[in-house]
Amino acid sequence: MARQRLIIEMGMGVDQHGQDPTIAAARAVRNAIANNALPGVWEVAGLSDPNNMIVEVEVAVPYPEQVRNEEVLAVLPFGRKSLNVKLGGMVVQGRAIAELNDKNDEMLIAVAAVTVLIENE
Repeated sequence: MARQRLIIEMGMGVDQHGQDPTIAAARAVRNAIANNALPGVWEVAGLSDPNNMIVEVEVAVPYPEQVRNEEVLAVLPFGRKSLNVKLGGMVVQGRAIAELNDKNDEMLIAVAAVTVLIENE
């Protein structure tokens, strides 16, 4: 079966306190899909079940080896989901606040691309 891309959505996410790359990555994915509707999945592609669409996520974030993939993919409500995490994003010097459980002064910024595809015969 051939795959056909319907949409690519981009987003950015930040963890200002806590230094958790999973939080930054999940926020980037949530930002990417936050303002989208996909009527073409049903009206043009003819899918009857939104879980039949393929959702490929690529995230660039500092400390990619610390990302908990399942938590990032949980942001997506539907689809056959996959995640590719790579080194990227930014580390910005912030201010550690003990009451917010900061480990250091770093703020982590992640970027994400979410691609929605369908399979055609």
